[in-house]
Amino acid sequence: MNRYSVHGDNQIARADLFAFAAHSAVSQVRKYTGEPYIQHPRTIAGMIQAVPGHTWQQVVLALLHDVVEDTGVTLDQIKQEFGEDIHDGLYFLTNVGKEAGNRAARHQINCARLRQAPAWVATVKVLDIRDNTRNIVELDPKFALQYLREKSEAMECLRQADPIVWRLTIEQIARLRKECVDKGLAA
Repeated sequence: MNRYSVHGDNQIARADLFAFAAHSAVSQVRKYTGEPYIQHPRTIAGMIQAVPGHTWQQVVLALLHDVVEDTGVTLDQIKQEFGEDIHDGLYFLTNVGKEAGNRAARHQINCARLRQAPAWVATVKVLDIRDNTRNIVELDPKFALQYLREKSEAMECLRQADPIVWRLTIEQIARLRKECVDKGLAA
């Protein structure tokens, strides 16, 4: 069992409720599966809790990692509700909007931002990538190879993450890319 301060436990509970409400307010569900979106942040939160030396701030960040990008919540609201550390971490994890350019241009901007992320934030992002790639070949074979290439590039921007988490994730991506090639799937 993880032991956090009372404040840490409270922040985790608040973040879970906040994320649930934010994603539910926009009726967000997981692409491909239709399951309630909150399952994804909760999965990432559970994964971070398995990382030795993790912090309650990482659990909170995992729970909130998509709220600014996918809902009407702003970074200013995050700062007000959860403080500057969570605000700053979430800044690094929030992808730029479509107004920033085409998919390739946005990917480059996001990678540049991720390179600047502190290790505790980068580790959360790597686990997000791990969860998002784990079944992409099965769920969207036509898009899988392109997506996995993009995530391989993003991983190179996240070298500061926990080394074991990083290695396990890059190995998963490599295995899935090989599976795409073996199946003759093109990007």
